[in-house]
Amino acid sequence: MNNIPEWNRASEPSAQPVNSKSRDKSAGKSAKRNSPITIGGVTIEPGQRCYVDLPLPPLYTHTSVAMPVHVINGKQPGPVMFVTAAIHGDEINGIEIIRRLLATKALNRLCGTLIAVPVVNVYGFVSQSRYLPDRRDLNRSFPGSEKGSMAARLADTLMSEVVEKCTHGIDLHTAAEGRANLPQIRVDLDAHPELLSLAEAFAPPILLDSATRDGTLRGAAGDLPLLLYEAGEALRFDDLAIRAGLKGILRVMRHLNMLPAGKSGERRSKPWLANNSVWMRAPQSGILRSRIPLGGIVDEGVVLGYISDPFGEAEQAVISDVSGVLIGITKLPLVHEGEALYHVATTSSIKSAAKAVDEFHLEYEQPVIKRLK
Repeated sequence: MNNIPEWNRASEPSAQPVNSKSRDKSAGKSAKRNSPITIGGVTIEPGQRCYVDLPLPPLYTHTSVAMPVHVINGKQPGPVMFVTAAIHGDEINGIEIIRRLLATKALNRLCGTLIAVPVVNVYGFVSQSRYLPDRRDLNRSFPGSEKGSMAARLADTLMSEVVEKCTHGIDLHTAAEGRANLPQIRVDLDAHPELLSLAEAFAPPILLDSATRDGTLRGAAGDLPLLLYEAGEALRFDDLAIRAGLKGILRVMRHLNMLPAGKSGERRSKPWLANNSVWMRAPQSGILRSRIPLGGIVDEGVVLGYISDPFGEAEQAVISDVSGVLIGITKLPLVHEGEALYHVATTSSIKSAAKAVDEFHLEYEQPVIKRLK
């Protein structure tokens, strides 16, 4: 793809990035007007909101399929940011995050352009499946090809119509079916050290520095700054993960000067950076009983759970090989030997990791408690 590492490339008329340090805040009404942007053959003028359907390959029943795209083009110039969800069709938390995002009144004062794609993998969403009808994983099919498989064509449509016209992106995910993830941002800081400030602005409890996989949207984005948000589980709404995702996106947009600054004194948890993570696997087949909850702090050698046969006669403990934070956990108690059960982000400082998780829960759970009272 044609990446946009510089923020003022004249060769990209659809991208209007802004350097927050150089913006003339005193310009007021004389500020430069934003540029139109074209998605799917539809041109959205500055100050307009528009819903666009991007045509996709139809079903064999001759039923038409389209990828829904919501475009908000601000009156004033600024970054062009996309937010995508449901690249895996059963990961629905991001759909609700985008619905709440589009209903946010602050977007009336947007500088730049927001392109929201609530359901990328429409096929998987309809069938409540992670995959496409050809059993391919869309997030292993980027950047795609207009003449390739169904997955390749869908990936190519997203890249050419949305990603290549943007300067920033946020991709929303959950754990796979039967697992749950603690809210976290994943970035590859070796390849993109500049992403640290954006990730910290999002303010999840955990920043996981993880290498980019081939075939993913994150890999295909190249030099375009892209945050990957992981939270919750497939086919379930997790309200805490949804609220944290919405607030994180708005914080990133404020960080980029796309939205007015938030309230002074706003509580913000400080993320903890993990440079590695390890999966603990089942030492035998059987029925799992977990002892440590998601987000729990674990020491090396601690018992995470027990696996027994249905009669409880043969039992074996699942032991953590490392110290860290439990950022992913299986939700299904029926497991096979070798199955991934517990995902631990490693740390040499249990105290700092525990503080980050506690601050996060305090930020998001305390308002709920107040409302219940």
